[in-house]
Amino acid sequence: MRGSRCCLLLLALYSAGACALESDSDQPIIIDSDTATYDDVKAISTYTGNVISIQGSIRVNSDKLVVYFIDGEADKLVFTGNLAKFKQTPHEGAKDIVGEALTGEHYPKKNLLILIDKATVWRENGVYSSDFIEYDLKTSLVKAGEKESTNKRVHVILQPKEKEQPPAAEQPAKGSK
Repeated sequence: MRGSRCCLLLLALYSAGACALESDSDQPIIIDSDTATYDDVKAISTYTGNVISIQGSIRVNSDKLVVYFIDGEADKLVFTGNLAKFKQTPHEGAKDIVGEALTGEHYPKKNLLILIDKATVWRENGVYSSDFIEYDLKTSLVKAGEKESTNKRVHVILQPKEKEQPPAAEQPAKGSK
């Protein structure tokens, strides 16, 4: 019963937060997992097992999440999994941006998400794949590849924009020229 209430609360908070996109970084980080530990001395909390972390419209699903605190605030979240996944609605009415990687680092104060190893980001107009991708959560800017390495490649697929069909009244009748 307690788990069901928690899931319903998470769902309600996720749905309500999905509209507050500009203020994602001002929203609390909500974490649901099978296990949780907190080390007060090291200021680290670790979550394992079907981890779901939500902050506004940003949702991350992973096998493990480690949160590093500075002065009582979450400074860095490291998520891992086979494959860990994220989703964000960049602005109202826009399609979600989704991604996955074996490792991810979320810096809430910097609005930055870094995907490492087998990283892929899907956006409205394309797919970006690399072993290293930086994603700016505020501006939706995707940077793929590592400047220090020339032997690692970036793979991008840009989709053509779908052509809008004219209304039926404007389409020529069949058989007429």
